[in-house]
Amino acid sequence: MTNAMPDVSPSLGPSAPAAVNSPARVLTASLVGTTIEFFDFYVYATAAVLIFPALFFPNSDPMTALLASFATFSIAFFARPMGAVVFGHFGDRVGRKVTLVAALLTMGISTVVIGLLPSYSQIGVMAPLLLALCRFGQGFGLGGEWGGAVLLATENAPEGKRNWYAMFPQLGAPVGLFLSSGLFWLLLQFMSKDALISWGWRVPFLASSILIVIGLWVRFSISETPAFKKALEAQERVAVPVAEIFSRYKRSLFLGTFVALVTFVLFYISTAWLLSYNVKVLKMPFLDALEIQIVSAVVFGIFIPITGKIGDRVGRRLSLIIITAAIALFSFLLPHLLSGGEIGVAIFASGAMALMGMTYALIGAALAAPFPTNVRYTGASLTFNFAGIVGASLAPYIATWLQTNYGIAYVGFYLGLAAVITLVCILASGKEEV
Repeated sequence: MTNAMPDVSPSLGPSAPAAVNSPARVLTASLVGTTIEFFDFYVYATAAVLIFPALFFPNSDPMTALLASFATFSIAFFARPMGAVVFGHFGDRVGRKVTLVAALLTMGISTVVIGLLPSYSQIGVMAPLLLALCRFGQGFGLGGEWGGAVLLATENAPEGKRNWYAMFPQLGAPVGLFLSSGLFWLLLQFMSKDALISWGWRVPFLASSILIVIGLWVRFSISETPAFKKALEAQERVAVPVAEIFSRYKRSLFLGTFVALVTFVLFYISTAWLLSYNVKVLKMPFLDALEIQIVSAVVFGIFIPITGKIGDRVGRRLSLIIITAAIALFSFLLPHLLSGGEIGVAIFASGAMALMGMTYALIGAALAAPFPTNVRYTGASLTFNFAGIVGASLAPYIATWLQTNYGIAYVGFYLGLAAVITLVCILASGKEEV
């Protein structure tokens, strides 16, 4: 149970410093990996709104087809905890580095295969089934990616800079969103909407293979984290990390899941759902809707490093309390802004993603904090991905259903309720738990 692996357990003698990762290498590896993973994830989200309803669910009316497409979108979130358990087990037993490589390959291969799938008109019902299977693979891979990337950063962080280091893998989300939306926007500059639906949509999925090669090269260039090396040498590994989490850290797992709830609800309302609302309800041109999303991704990225610095100075818990209260207040503006035409939508998107950048910058370190090194990969990954199930898996579906049946104001109520639940859980958590 406690045998160390030769390639990840160097001695603590004079030669040890040679194996220490440089800050630039660590932060680049954590950022590049999550950028690729989230690029793959958001390419699917964009296609789920713009492409998949027509190609994979053509026999349904437009709204039913969109809801069916969002249902396949949600599959990944239910796969993510499974990936967290499997990759977390090996991440806590074998090491962060090799597990991150495996997670990247799982996600990447699933994405490339989506780009090769035949449509419903070619193979019938097998098309959406294969799409769902690939979506499961995306979620399974991402379930192991996020926790490992955050630990790669935080376990290499110097004292007093943990929030700053932890925000680097978080930057992968806005960069991935920017690249995926930007690529679809670029394709529409050179082809018609019909060509995009016919074959052009495959390009972003297949282009992911180039990013995978880059990501693997970066990941192989780093060594194991110092914290994990020390855990190996102290023989602190546990046989089944997931069992340890559920037996000793149930409170942290539960509170952490709902501490991250509003982060997920806010993000998927202001991206996947908003994109569908703009195109399907407001009848906004594809290009205009994508441009709004591209600008909001830039805003998202700007506020992550700003908040990472503030979190180290003010404190992560207090910062999260203030940010979550601000999201609750912002939810009341949702129906007014989205009823204000394209300008109102643009203001809403930028405001939502500014708040998203603030909460997302700190959530990585917050979810990893309660767990010791020997189960931290599993604990942080499970918490993050359980939050994905309750906060993100059905967010576009629920928001679409609420808007269709009750009106746009109820989407705001949904976001506000999520913020209140998160705020209560932050307040219930101790300083060492967030």
